[in-house]
Amino acid sequence: MTLDVTALAHGMTESVPLVRTLGITFASVSADGTEVVADLPDRPDLHNHVGGPHAGVMFSLAETASGGVVLSAFAEQLADAVPLAVGARIAYRKLAMGDVRATARLARPIADVVAELAAGARPEFDVDVQITRADGAVTAEMTVTWTLRPNR
Repeated sequence: MTLDVTALAHGMTESVPLVRTLGITFASVSADGTEVVADLPDRPDLHNHVGGPHAGVMFSLAETASGGVVLSAFAEQLADAVPLAVGARIAYRKLAMGDVRATARLARPIADVVAELAAGARPEFDVDVQITRADGAVTAEMTVTWTLRPNR
């Protein structure tokens, strides 16, 4: 079971107030839950010194999209485990201006992560994210490492 985009958007905006504060929306979720697309509209109050989205806002967009993948791909496991981001690496590639879009993709097969969790381990896995401008140029790339911490 994966979440559809409406359920994901509702869950993220209700459980993570920053999503609503920044105005992040969700454009799509793949059928298997391994890809999520999130958008951030251009807002002057989120700009940096050159008139584009602040680096911290772009980081938050990418981390939010990666969390969407985790919630969607592992919806069935969330009664038994808590998802936690354990690390992130970001590289800013080009100047971001205007609206930006984050596309997040799970880097490991769902079944491998679920098998580790079922075996009693605390699996770690990466979600890779690209942030693009409206013209398609990649403005940043980020990898977020997540874990599913089994409930005690």
